[in-house]
Amino acid sequence: MSQFSRRRFLYTATASGIGAFVLKGCVGNPPSRDNAAAPSSPGAVPAVNSGGGDAPEVTTARLGYLPIFEAAPFVVAVEKGFFKKYGMTDVQALKQSSWGALRDNIVIGSAGGGIDGAQFQMPMPYLIAEGRITDNRKVPMYVMLQTSTQGNGIAIANKHLGKNLHLDLSKGGATYLKELQSKGTPFTAAYTFPGANQELWIRYWLAAGGVNPDTDVRLIVVPPAQTVANMKTGTMDGFSTGDPWPYRILSDNIGFMGALTAQIWKDHPEEYFGMRADWTDKHPKAAKAILKGLMEAQQWCDKQENRKELAQLVGGRQYFNLPANILDSPLAGKYNMGDGQPEINDISMGPLYWKDSKGSVSYPYKSHDTWFLTENIRWEMLPAETDVKALVDKTNREDLWKEAAKEAGIADADIPKDASRGVEKFFDGVSFDPANPIEYLKSLKVKKVKV
Repeated sequence: MSQFSRRRFLYTATASGIGAFVLKGCVGNPPSRDNAAAPSSPGAVPAVNSGGGDAPEVTTARLGYLPIFEAAPFVVAVEKGFFKKYGMTDVQALKQSSWGALRDNIVIGSAGGGIDGAQFQMPMPYLIAEGRITDNRKVPMYVMLQTSTQGNGIAIANKHLGKNLHLDLSKGGATYLKELQSKGTPFTAAYTFPGANQELWIRYWLAAGGVNPDTDVRLIVVPPAQTVANMKTGTMDGFSTGDPWPYRILSDNIGFMGALTAQIWKDHPEEYFGMRADWTDKHPKAAKAILKGLMEAQQWCDKQENRKELAQLVGGRQYFNLPANILDSPLAGKYNMGDGQPEINDISMGPLYWKDSKGSVSYPYKSHDTWFLTENIRWEMLPAETDVKALVDKTNREDLWKEAAKEAGIADADIPKDASRGVEKFFDGVSFDPANPIEYLKSLKVKKVKV
């Protein structure tokens, strides 16, 4: 797979193989079956027994995160003592320098000085399990929880003001981008990891406007914290990444917002909590205790009266190391889009952590996993013969999420009854039916896969 980095690194963990896979729909439930840890805040809630009186098998875990809003539940669960409340008294939230470093550390595992679980772009856990981004080393993974929805954007450098590089590129923007390519000065845009959601967002946006992301522009990989610096130096024209980085180009007056992912797909799934399957299988009660801590943190994050404090917590030096005023506006759903576009002031368009207008944010819908994998097939990042349903059923542990939610006393109304959220609709009028991804692929005008 030339798309993905083939850099070799030392592995100290072992992994079992997973077989090859036919594109099928995914609906319903399957048969039963870099760096120092952050200190906890004073006044933490008292610990309780998890799992109906059964304590977790271990009390420690090493979890990785990157400093973007999707990491907020990890920070809050540590700072507010929510992990400790459920018996996980020594959970370390470890900042990673890049998605590549996070990937490497999950492959190594905590036994080799790495991590047990992490915040992930999707479908990274699947790509790791299949060895697609780990030099063919297959490390079984579980998708455990969705950390958040929305909170991403596509930022454009000021040199492209007035060129209609907004949500709908078909209104002049596509023509402009193709002209740049024809002149030998292609529009260069970055994403933060190959094959994962931030690349998929910008690809979807470009393709929806009639721009072929493989031939009409140039896409590159850049770590999140480097995106703003690269825009300042003029080495790239745009980027797709998580808040607060797109917002920074507005505050620093070096660019504008082409689109929010909330405009591309309202209430879309963003990032996920995933764990090594071997750790989870060995410590199922501890895994559920971690889930309970994250769920409580997500509920805390979604309370609007907590958003100011949330900005202060995640902005701390040991976490994002950013002033709270940079974080306040996007957390409140306030976006100055720039380039003559209307401002957005709508909390439902910003990052949400527990509920959105379609229901649960935290629950890991299998139908969402199906979309991410289908998009990988669309761009030939995964083989067309991949058995998506089998892969999702094996990797997605929505059953553990439900068990943890019930044990934590989550209201029954907040626990989804179906592993599919149903048909999803995008800004360009395209629909995705997770029960029939082949028809979705056939409906797309710009794609690499032949269906």
